[in-house]
Formats: sequence, C-alpha cells, structure tokens
Amino acid sequence: MATLIGALFHRSHFCTMGAIGDWVIMGESTRAKQWATAIAVAALGFGLLTWRGQISPLNTIYASPQLSWLSLLLGGFLFGLGMVLGSGCASKSLVRLGGGNLKSLVVLMAMGIAALATLRGLTAVWRVNTLDKVTIGTGPGPFAGQWLASATDWGLPLACFIAAAVVAGLTFIWVFKDRPSISWPHALSGAAVGALVVGLWWVSGVMGFVPEHPETLEPVFLASASGRMESMSLTAPVAYWWDALMYFSDGSKKLTLGMVTALGLLLGAWAHASWQGDFRWEGFKQTEDLVLHLLGGTLMGMGGVLAMGCTIGQGLSGLSTLSFGSFIAMFGIIGGAVVALNWQLRRAEASV
Repeated sequence: MATLIGALFHRSHFCTMGAIGDWVIMGESTRAKQWATAIAVAALGFGLLTWRGQISPLNTIYASPQLSWLSLLLGGFLFGLGMVLGSGCASKSLVRLGGGNLKSLVVLMAMGIAALATLRGLTAVWRVNTLDKVTIGTGPGPFAGQWLASATDWGLPLACFIAAAVVAGLTFIWVFKDRPSISWPHALSGAAVGALVVGLWWVSGVMGFVPEHPETLEPVFLASASGRMESMSLTAPVAYWWDALMYFSDGSKKLTLGMVTALGLLLGAWAHASWQGDFRWEGFKQTEDLVLHLLGGTLMGMGGVLAMGCTIGQGLSGLSTLSFGSFIAMFGIIGGAVVALNWQLRRAEASV
C-alpha cells in the first residue's frame, strides 16, 4: 500500500507546498483542489468506518481533552517555513529522493535529527516545559463529531459520519463548482490519496487491533509508535529510521507502520521514476542552497513534532478525523508557507 502511495505521489505531483505555492504565486487552484479532494475522501472514509463501529477517533493520537494550541500553531508555522526553504515537505522530499535528488537526502537527515531532538533530546525539554503547558479545554471533545453528538441525541459514531459527510459534501461543491479548474486525472489522484489514508486507518485500527494483549491483557494497536491507532504520518517515522540505523543493535527498535509507510513511499517513487525514465542524480551547486535546505529540514523536524504531524500527518490523517487540533496545525503550516513563499518571491524580484 505504501509503495502505491509513493508511485501515486510521483505520478500525480501531489504536494501540499506546491498547492499553496500555485495558489499564492499564480492564483492557480488545481493542486489545492486535488489536496482538498484527498481530505474529503479521507474524512468520508474515516467517518464511514467510525459509523460502522470498526474504529473510533477516541483511539487516535489526536484524542486529547486539552489542546496544546500554541505548540500546534507554532509547530505548524515552523514546518510551513521549513518545507518552502527545503523545497518540499516530508512526503515530497521522500518522493524527490526516490527520483535521485540528493538535496532531499540532506533535508531528510536534518529533519530526522531535529525531530529526534524535539521528541526526546535537548529541544524536547524546552518543548515539555514551555509550549506543551499552554493548553485550552475542548469542551465536548477535540473532534467535530463529538460536538455534533453533544448538540443532538445522536451517538458518536453517527455524529462523526454526519459531520464527515457535511464537510466532504461542502468540499466537493467547492472543488467541482468551477469544473474547468480541475481535471479528472487530478481529481481522481486526489481521491486515490484519500482512499489510501483510509486504508491505513483500517490496517492500523482494524487489522492491527488486538482487544486483549496476551501479556498485559489490555487492548493494543500493533506496530504503531504511539500504541494508538495511526494512519499516514512521516516526520517522526523518518526520525525513527535514522535512530534505528544508528542504534539498531540495542535490541529495543521495532518496525512501525509509519516507518514502513515512509520506506514504501520512497521505494514507490523510485520504482515509478525508474519505469518512466525520470530517475537522475541531482545535488547542490551553491553553498547558499545547501544552507537553506539544511535550515528547512531542521525547521520541519522541530515543527513536525511540535505540531504532532506534517502536511500528511495533520493535513490528511489528522483532518480526516475532523480534529480541531489538526485545523490549528494546518493553519500554522499554511501561514508559515505563505510567509516563506512571499520572502522567496521578494528575494527573486530583488535579484533581477
């Protein structure tokens, strides 16, 4: 499944940064609508699985009664800045590396090291003692479905599905109201990405769920780093790969769903690039370009952990649950990307 995601990303040029850049710089909404289609399909699929009783948003990493809004917002902003400076988010970097772009390898190395530091290193101490303490309550809960259930007599599964159906319906209206602005290949590729996100929710929440662990007698979700239900996410999994490569012999490392997804995405992009004849090595030609990519990767690593996800972990998987925290994180990511894109644009104009 992850290999299919990589091939699809490479073929369709699916990219959140590209979607934001097209809209901000050129006023072109095709890739933004492709991304919106993926979110709509993912949300609808997640809502349907919830309604059928197969999964629950309460079992995801986004289910927290307190929202660390400052961490989510600042982390998203830093990630947005970083993905522009690094020429792409985590997924785009993996796809570009699969096509032979060694710049992306530098970005992924910097991102992984910064993410590990923010997860459990020096930056983690600062994160836990400052940003994570700034929280707000979520009232009925951190998900739109919980608020709808609280306002009606509906149960949570039905409320989640109805909320997802409304959001998906409104999104589809925006996507297709101006039909020439998006082609069917873009729409279908976006829908396929959303469907794959739903597929990973099923793998983690249904196939990987054990109601009673033989040792602890507690319910457990197998092969997830958090011990909870997960879908597609890349920042932490990339960091875990670097950690495993350096400390594999200590015996405590395990292969997680996120790590397999990241590797599959890379291999899928490589396979598709090779099949199309697009694979070619590419590296840095200027020191300034290297510095910007190193900075971009570092900001993405820090920001992705602070925001509990990247453009994939929050922008697709998180938004599919209709988590308020994911909306906050994505607001920060879009804001950071817009600031960095405008800075790049003014810098290019000044150099002419």
